[in-house]
Amino acid sequence: MTSRATLTALVCLAGIVTTVPAYADFDACLAGIQGQAAAAGVSAQAFRAATKGIEYDDKVIELSQKQPEFKTPIWDYMAALVDDERVEDGKAAMRRNAQALATAEQRYGVDRHVIAAVWGVESNFGKNLGTMPLVQSLATLACSGNRRRDFFRGELLATLKIIERGDIEPSRLTGSWAGAFGQTQFMPSTYQRLAVDLDGDGRRDVVDSTADAVGSTANFLRAAKWSNGMGWGYEVKLPRGFNTAAAGRTRKHPVGHWTSLGVTKLDGSALSASGPVGILAPAGANGPAFLVTKNFDSIYSYNAAESYGLAIAVLSDRLRGRAGVQAEWPTDDPPLSRAERRDLQVRLTRKGYDVGEPDGKVGEKTREAIKAVERSLGMPLTGRPGGKVLQALGG
Repeated sequence: MTSRATLTALVCLAGIVTTVPAYADFDACLAGIQGQAAAAGVSAQAFRAATKGIEYDDKVIELSQKQPEFKTPIWDYMAALVDDERVEDGKAAMRRNAQALATAEQRYGVDRHVIAAVWGVESNFGKNLGTMPLVQSLATLACSGNRRRDFFRGELLATLKIIERGDIEPSRLTGSWAGAFGQTQFMPSTYQRLAVDLDGDGRRDVVDSTADAVGSTANFLRAAKWSNGMGWGYEVKLPRGFNTAAAGRTRKHPVGHWTSLGVTKLDGSALSASGPVGILAPAGANGPAFLVTKNFDSIYSYNAAESYGLAIAVLSDRLRGRAGVQAEWPTDDPPLSRAERRDLQVRLTRKGYDVGEPDGKVGEKTREAIKAVERSLGMPLTGRPGGKVLQALGG
């Protein structure tokens, strides 16, 4: 497990809390965890330093229970994660950290553009690390009445070991409500297994050392069996009437199988790839489609969702100078980039709607404002940040 607030696997934990203990139980729970921590080699001094002043955090429980009400269409998901702004920021970040990326690529055998794409999607190249204190969040989840408390207790113990070893200062251990942290959003147990000290300073610091963060990500992908020289795949053209029930990352066949069904490269030429490959059709037979190799599975393992893997894959292509998705998404309402979403929020603010700071992140306030605009214009109520609403709001 690696991911943070946008991580799909952790979102699946939503709704797991059944009861919330009395606040008086929190200290007793922590005392019990201290015994486990001591048995795992965490000193009493380190435990006290890590847990001093922490409190049971209702916000963590609220976030863990919150079910997402809005299902993001794949075209909106991709537009927000793989836009021109992120590509340009990524190319600049790669130039600034060229040596670290080259070392990670050489040492672990993972393409630097894929490493950088994970970095970009997970934290916007180190800009968005998450602000929730890890020890407090994980202690809250470990001491609450949910069926995953043993999982979170394990993650808390892993966090305490990080502190005991001195790799990362406790004050720098912030992240998502569920415990993912650092520039490429590792869960603490994943950190324990796979984090590396790429910069050679004796600490595995995935928070403040970009070299350690990208090196650790490369090590993760190597462990997930990334094979350099193969690539993740490429966009393809499906024949008319293609049965999308045959598509999916796990439904891999030799290239000849897909060729016999009429699948071609975008220019109509024959497919080429080594080993079994699958076909992704995330928007159905009328949308863009992609041939994916076993390297796509390595990306997928970082955060188990095909849409997430596709965002990483396409961003990696664009960082190396290749084109993004070429086929049109099956929608008559164009998706918005982050810059366009910020523009949308500015226009909503001018109309008197409270959407908070225009940051391009579409939350509940922005969606409610969009619905109000849609209602006033007689449009279907979707709450979706699309081109039609942006145009309707004017300049």
